[in-house]
Amino acid sequence: MSANPKEEVLSSESVKLPLPHEFNPNYSDERRIDYANTETNIDESTIADMKAIMARYPQPRSALLPMLHLVQSVDGYISAAGVELCADLLGIPVAQVNGVATFYTQYHRKPAGEYHVGVCTTSLCAIMGGDVLLGQMEQKLGIEPGETTPDGKFSLERVECNAACDFAPVMMVNWEFMDAMTPELADKLIDDLRAGRDVHSTRGPRIPTFKENERMLAGFCDGLADEGPSAGDASLRGVKLAKENGWRAPSAAEVAVAKPADEEAAK
Repeated sequence: MSANPKEEVLSSESVKLPLPHEFNPNYSDERRIDYANTETNIDESTIADMKAIMARYPQPRSALLPMLHLVQSVDGYISAAGVELCADLLGIPVAQVNGVATFYTQYHRKPAGEYHVGVCTTSLCAIMGGDVLLGQMEQKLGIEPGETTPDGKFSLERVECNAACDFAPVMMVNWEFMDAMTPELADKLIDDLRAGRDVHSTRGPRIPTFKENERMLAGFCDGLADEGPSAGDASLRGVKLAKENGWRAPSAAEVAVAKPADEEAAK
């Protein structure tokens, strides 16, 4: 029996991690965009798509976030050429685009893997074994969070809460949910993706590649919306219970604003 009861719950023979969980923020130079690298796959069709995105908004600068996702759908990360093109088309400073691209963690400064694996280790997911899952993925893939496998197939990230606490511990693959994961299920997931087999998310469609999903996040439909359910049983349990018991929330007209008792007594 371990002297640390948490270690008994969260550890396994093959995965030993320091507990309790500690979050180590990354403010290193890895967060910076490499402007010395001028390589890009952006072409005229990409520029046309960017202009189509801009046309959706009354203020073109509002299109910056989806435009950056489009850059990643072409280059696999936020390239210097992509930043400069966004700035030029939107008529805003490169520094402003750079600030947005380096603020949000969904934007990568170096090429992401074909399948980007995110493991949640905050709050409930950590309690339910998220740290063990992350350690398992580090060993399985041979990389640490923030790195990509040499073959470019997988990248790994420690992610913050994905609003799926009722399915903890949760993993994401290209931002598709994999619910209630175990080390064994995670191993099988990686094996299936390596073998080129189709893998479906728990509450969604077939998992697309990173670039395919980035194009969808840029606002271009991928046709996969109807492939899977969008809500799981745990999320719908309260609604089902309410229907079974005839419960409902009162309408606005039914809600009377009660006056304090002392105010009524003073009349």
